[in-house]
Amino acid sequence: MELHSPREAAAFALSLLDLTNLRDDCDDAAIEALCARAQTSFGNVAAICIWPRFVTLARRLLGPNSAVRIATVVNFPSGALSQGEVLHETRRAVEDGADEIDLVIPYRALMAGDEAAVTSMVEAVRKACPQSCLKTILETGELKESSLIRRASHLAIDAGADFIKTSTGKVTVNATLEAADVMLQVIRDSKRRVGFKPAGGVATVADADLYLRLAETVMGPNWIMPSTFRFGASGLLDDILSVLGGSTTMRASAGY
Repeated sequence: MELHSPREAAAFALSLLDLTNLRDDCDDAAIEALCARAQTSFGNVAAICIWPRFVTLARRLLGPNSAVRIATVVNFPSGALSQGEVLHETRRAVEDGADEIDLVIPYRALMAGDEAAVTSMVEAVRKACPQSCLKTILETGELKESSLIRRASHLAIDAGADFIKTSTGKVTVNATLEAADVMLQVIRDSKRRVGFKPAGGVATVADADLYLRLAETVMGPNWIMPSTFRFGASGLLDDILSVLGGSTTMRASAGY
């Protein structure tokens, strides 16, 4: 992948976007608007990412064979639910029509030294949704230390995750290029087909382009595609559409 213009970067980011609404005040009308926005005149986003209670509605709105996938969150955002509760959430989401499960790992348990809690949770959820894409949210802004982010990445991949994802978007520090670099190196060294998803704070095409370039540097050309890379964002689509609609320059990145 070699991006030559803001427009090319925007078009590529669109195809990789998990368009997200995980606001506390989300309602049916917001989901209807999200499903409509996911299908643009420039192409579709990869997926929408929503609360579990809206999966049935989204499936009805998008239809059974939509190119836009439905992702939902479990153990979200605290990462502190019991395994039984998380498995119930997961099975219900799949029954309701979710294609992808974004699982918050028990990151606080990991911070306290309990690696087995992460392994057990990811393995159990993997078994509960064998046909679904399983993204594991590490909450890297809370883990903070590169060594802990690296360990969380290893644990999630070894337990069967299809993606490792930076953040819930609900804490003070969300996606960062530093955390992304660590996670991508773990994916590369695993030699497994595992994807990467930066989430939280990716607001402009310029932001997105930084992550795309980093991923290309670590993983090599032609690695990035919807099955290996997603952006989790709520506001990024606005800037993508602005660029694709005729803007010749990208807005500045958000401080990276």
